[in-house]
Amino acid sequence: MSKIEQSWYKPFSLITLLLLPLAAIFGCVALVRKYCYEVGVFKPFVSNTPVIVVGNISVGGNGKTPFVLWLHDYLTAQGLSVGLISRGYGGQAAHYPLLVTANTTTLEAGDEPVLLFNRLQCPLVVGPNRQQNIEMLNHQFQLDVIISDDGMQHYKMARSIECCIVDSERKFGNGFLMPAGPLRETVSRLNSVDLVIENGSEHEFSYRLQPSIIKRVADNTEITTAIETAHAVSAIGNPQRFEASLKAQGIALLSTHHFRDHYAYTANDFAQFGEDCILMTEKDAVKCRDFAKPNWYYLPVDAQPTAAVINTLNLLLKEKGIHHGL
Repeated sequence: MSKIEQSWYKPFSLITLLLLPLAAIFGCVALVRKYCYEVGVFKPFVSNTPVIVVGNISVGGNGKTPFVLWLHDYLTAQGLSVGLISRGYGGQAAHYPLLVTANTTTLEAGDEPVLLFNRLQCPLVVGPNRQQNIEMLNHQFQLDVIISDDGMQHYKMARSIECCIVDSERKFGNGFLMPAGPLRETVSRLNSVDLVIENGSEHEFSYRLQPSIIKRVADNTEITTAIETAHAVSAIGNPQRFEASLKAQGIALLSTHHFRDHYAYTANDFAQFGEDCILMTEKDAVKCRDFAKPNWYYLPVDAQPTAAVINTLNLLLKEKGIHHGL
């Protein structure tokens, strides 16, 4: 994490002060752009299939992916045919939009889309142009609903429901817009969101992250024997939450190593650990599978929303007419 990013979650500093003019410019540009869509100067793209956006107003590590996984499974259990779109941050495919398959690499699609496809095996398209992503899904599949992984600030894309994920630990940092703070939009934006959900709190509208069974990175097999010690390696927005979950399972951490979010690992990044045991997140694991040693493991986590979240989601689905065979 850079010094600028570290300043976002600390008391007001000289770095913050120096970046405030840039934050003001960022805020003005974002506000004008949003207003232009609201008054019709810019026309949004309206999908034939309802779109549910799962996003946030701050950058990095809010916990969108576990909620997207849960939401897909929940909607599927209601009999809905569900597809996903994603920006595919970090991916460098030869062409976009890209339909993710079992052969798609993280270098092509980014880490989170590959994770989502591995778990869900559902129609998933990545690319910087969300309209093209949606059009590909609608052309190739008969879907009842499309989940957009991120995209709250992509006002060109009309949406039926907005779900905003908030990290209960870091909240909104120092409360400033980028680059002086972590916010993409001001906190007042939450007033227009359909469902604001806290990740990891006891709030009425929240979800807990439930650790699953530890798996081997190389082949995804579940590990039945207890892991006593390991090095924790992660390239996520909030590594402290991951490390706390490992300690809660009684695992003694030999060391902790943080890489920037979405970092593209190579085998050389792990040379320092020799033959020691390594634990990482599921998002890290999809990037390390090709060169992982037998004692490299990852910890999957599942979102468990409160009844209030589920009940409100049901009301929104009914209100928006999102049902099987739409």
